[in-house]
Amino acid sequence: MGKKKGNAPSSNTIAQNKKARFEYHIDETFEAGLSLAGWEVKSLRAGKAQLTDTYILVKNGEAWLLGSHIMPLNTASTHVLADPTRTRKLLLHRKEIARIFSRTQEKGHTCVPLKLYWKQNLVKCELALVRGKQLHDKRATEKERDWNREKARVMRDHA
Repeated sequence: MGKKKGNAPSSNTIAQNKKARFEYHIDETFEAGLSLAGWEVKSLRAGKAQLTDTYILVKNGEAWLLGSHIMPLNTASTHVLADPTRTRKLLLHRKEIARIFSRTQEKGHTCVPLKLYWKQNLVKCELALVRGKQLHDKRATEKERDWNREKARVMRDHA
């Protein structure tokens, strides 16, 4: 019988961008690797990451993650000058980068990260090509979320 390791997290998700799902219609998603420094990986293992107000920039055939915030640990980054908001390179195939670049040139489209997660021992970033929602779409999303919450409450009380 296998033993579970010490303090393994129950989920492989590190950070989510919940605001992106509310603000945008998601058209297409991609999985990208992330080029990180050692102290950043240790901070991600501790769950010290934020994706709010983060976006993807495609420049010179390379994709970059801008605005993400990885808080340095006091113990892990003593010998390194840690920049928590530095620009991080995304690792994608050339065709995927070309597709993202062409779609972001269209009016009303952009590319945002949805979540950071572990895939075995690697950090992956889920990206999405998105279109902005109108105010009435946001209201409908909120109404649907409230209805689902109410439905779950009724089911829980009657079960």
